[in-house]
Amino acid sequence: MRFSGKRAVVTGGASGIGRATALRLAEEGAEVWIGDIDEAAGREIAETSNGKIHFQRCDVTNADDIRSLIEAPDAAGGLDVLFNNAGAGGAPEKIDEIAPDDWDRTQNLLLRSVALGIRYAAPIMAKRGKGAIVNTSSVSALGTGYAPIAYSTAKAGVLHLSKLAAADLAKSNVRVNAVIPGFITTNIFTRHLDVAEDKRAAANEVIAQVAAKAQPVARAGRPEDIAAAVTFLLSDDAGFITGTHLVVDGGITIGTRQSWDPEQPGLFAALEAF
Repeated sequence: MRFSGKRAVVTGGASGIGRATALRLAEEGAEVWIGDIDEAAGREIAETSNGKIHFQRCDVTNADDIRSLIEAPDAAGGLDVLFNNAGAGGAPEKIDEIAPDDWDRTQNLLLRSVALGIRYAAPIMAKRGKGAIVNTSSVSALGTGYAPIAYSTAKAGVLHLSKLAAADLAKSNVRVNAVIPGFITTNIFTRHLDVAEDKRAAANEVIAQVAAKAQPVARAGRPEDIAAAVTFLLSDDAGFITGTHLVVDGGITIGTRQSWDPEQPGLFAALEAF
């Protein structure tokens, strides 16, 4: 019960990583406010939570929506922890094809929203003399080939923003960190690829099978894997951790495939014949 008596906000809390984290926070004692544009799923989670989770519609490209969501727990006594998580795949085009407006929409959704979440939460947390914030970045912030360029650039921005915000807010005893998921089986991929809703479950199963072969940990990542990392970073157990990130990726960024897959001989193995 690491969050007993605490109040939390989770953006993008109606599905995937956000939903798993909201449920984990509530399970560990928090009163949780989730924001999402999926009203049906958000209300369903709230209605089945025995009063532990509240839903509020929130489009994170709208500054007023973000402010309203973050101020909701303050009216109930204050805000202790924030998980800036909402997002989607964004514009898929390459840099020589992307339209300016599509670039801007992706940055607003994935980067500006996180900056504003921190902006509105920081003064509330400062009044209480402490707080913790975690922002969702991505392995695409660490290298190429994981996601489209607009998404990857935004997630790299989230990673650096987390460090800069941690420095700014240290005076208020507010910690800021980022979590870096690898390939996690959520609907972000099927929505990005415009897969029909009735086929998403089957498509996600295919994605899970492929992901299990793409990394040293031979299984697909689950939203609960990220929720465990996020709740740790938000908890007092991580009280000496700020301005950094936690990679939860099944080892996909560990190195080239030859470094961990015995069926993929590396350079030195190829030279053994000589």
